[in-house]
Amino acid sequence: MTNNTLTTWHQLVETRDAKGLNALLADDVVFHSPVVHTPQVGKSITAQYLAAAFHVFFNETFQYVREVVGPQDAVLEFQVEIDGILVNGVDMIKWDEEGRIVEFKVMLRPLKAVNLIHQKMAAMLKAQQ
Repeated sequence: MTNNTLTTWHQLVETRDAKGLNALLADDVVFHSPVVHTPQVGKSITAQYLAAAFHVFFNETFQYVREVVGPQDAVLEFQVEIDGILVNGVDMIKWDEEGRIVEFKVMLRPLKAVNLIHQKMAAMLKAQQ
């Protein structure tokens, strides 16, 4: 399922298709945000965070620059420029035997990028309500 899961993820990122997340995420998926203290559990909340990220992160400068892939997990390093700040980070993704994502963790650097993303994600999540 490795290729299908990652292929689907890359297609969703490219098209910013938040509706496609429903089929890709497991019901009990756990999302780890770089700016929220506790893990967010469940498909609905994870889809909200990822849909917001589609708007905040995925502009014309976004690119995955490295992938380390295992049998049921992957680490995808990315970089993107947002408001003149170069953001570097990783998406750490785990999936089950059916290819549904069961854990999604985002890590970012540098600190001013974390602060910027915190602001922008908070605004996007609030707008979704």
